[in-house]
Amino acid sequence: MEVIGILVFLAIVVFLVYRRSDTPTHRPPGRQPSNHSRIPVHARPPSHPRPLTKATKTNGVEHAPPPNIPTSRQLKGRAYIIDGDTIVVDKIKVRLAGIDAPELDQPWGQKSKWAMVKLCKGQTIRVELTGETSYARLVGTCYLSDGRDIGEEIVKQGLALDGGHFSKGKYQHLEHPEIRRKLKNYGRWR
Repeated sequence: MEVIGILVFLAIVVFLVYRRSDTPTHRPPGRQPSNHSRIPVHARPPSHPRPLTKATKTNGVEHAPPPNIPTSRQLKGRAYIIDGDTIVVDKIKVRLAGIDAPELDQPWGQKSKWAMVKLCKGQTIRVELTGETSYARLVGTCYLSDGRDIGEEIVKQGLALDGGHFSKGKYQHLEHPEIRRKLKNYGRWR
């Protein structure tokens, strides 16, 4: 009985190996074999999810290409807050133009993010894009539904700095007198 069980097992193994090697191996000239044949179709990434643009590399880190800029240069919708100077509107990451807030892992970073959440909660955000990009984000000035500039509000609260030469001093007059001393080591413009 044991011999019959072993023979059946070997027959199954041989059948499976033969079946796998029976798949066609012909490829058009110039094409290299890929591992896609082993990945189920539903799990494969789409061939070209959007127009191909170059990824950017900053400080040795490669970033995904930014999304295409809408022709209207405007976005409108509810905001999901990433940190003190980045939000997502209409599934597009937007960097607030002209301000610099601490990153989440830096002192004041979490406080800056939650101030943004409180400010934007329940609001419809309007974004006027500048046409610039920063890493995988579009850059724009963001406004609350009552017309207030979000960057202006977060700088007034002392949780972000004027963005130096990027803002051309647009928000500098709103900074608290001691805020540069408190946040200077945590932003891009030290």
